[in-house]
Amino acid sequence: MRPGGTGASLPWTIDCGPVPRAARRPRRRPPSSALRVGLVQMRCGEDPAENLRRAMAGAEEAASRGARLVCLQELFRSRYFCHRADHAAFDLAEPVPGPSTVAFARFAKKRKVVVVVPVFERRAAGVFHNSAAVLDADGSLAGLYRKMHIPDDPGYHEKFYFSPGDLGFRAIPTAAGTVGTLICWDQWFPEAARLTALAGAAILVYPTAIGGIPADSAEDHRRQADAWETVQRAHAIANGVFVAAVNRVGTEHGVRFWGGSFVCDPLGVVLARAGRGDDEVLIADLDTSRVEYARRHWPFLRDRRVDAYRGLLQRYGG
Repeated sequence: MRPGGTGASLPWTIDCGPVPRAARRPRRRPPSSALRVGLVQMRCGEDPAENLRRAMAGAEEAASRGARLVCLQELFRSRYFCHRADHAAFDLAEPVPGPSTVAFARFAKKRKVVVVVPVFERRAAGVFHNSAAVLDADGSLAGLYRKMHIPDDPGYHEKFYFSPGDLGFRAIPTAAGTVGTLICWDQWFPEAARLTALAGAAILVYPTAIGGIPADSAEDHRRQADAWETVQRAHAIANGVFVAAVNRVGTEHGVRFWGGSFVCDPLGVVLARAGRGDDEVLIADLDTSRVEYARRHWPFLRDRRVDAYRGLLQRYGG
């Protein structure tokens, strides 16, 4: 989704005090704990079976390169159908378990990897969700997340298709660590990242289908893509977690999906970034001890004023 409006730069600077120690190069660090993740960034065609085959090939490449956590992009089985309201598109939905999760459960068990599998979930007749299934390294369903924030914007008419999620913000224990899944429009909400981190997630995974609409200029697209990455890096910093965002590429119904999948560490440092226009399997190595390090030196969770946040339960104002 694209953020609305562009703001002017402020004509002053604010002195926020000394830079926290976590931003300086540490003299000593805890023992390293390595986790390799793989993000499958790809174009999507008209044939769901072919999209599944290509996603599986990307996951296979990631596993062959040592990834223990593999993440697919939002609604990878089809082109992004939410550009308009079309009742026929509900035929693309599938249950959980269903064709996508069953296929990747076999893959996960065979390759002993954890896989985040986004699905257009058919929960019941007339009830559909934009979901992400987390399959553990033994092929079992470790957890399911249903997208909480549902947008309605030019080119992104998701409220026509998806009921809001009702499972809350979840941290899912897996063989690759405790993973939190959020989906696309959730990316813009600091509350979603914070609650998922407070539930125990050390890695936030954002399957995504985001790009620029034809009415916007190339400069608009650049600013939007920059804001999209910046806000997610801020979630990593504010919560002391890793963030992995996997986006699609290609042009569909006039929307140019900008790719740029990336992984950043708990200090917001980008560890790996994919290109803007090509299919790519992005690999990043995570030192999971950085979560402990960042939270010790930037103790934002410790210093939260939980007694003063009642206003967050209101839409706006007092």
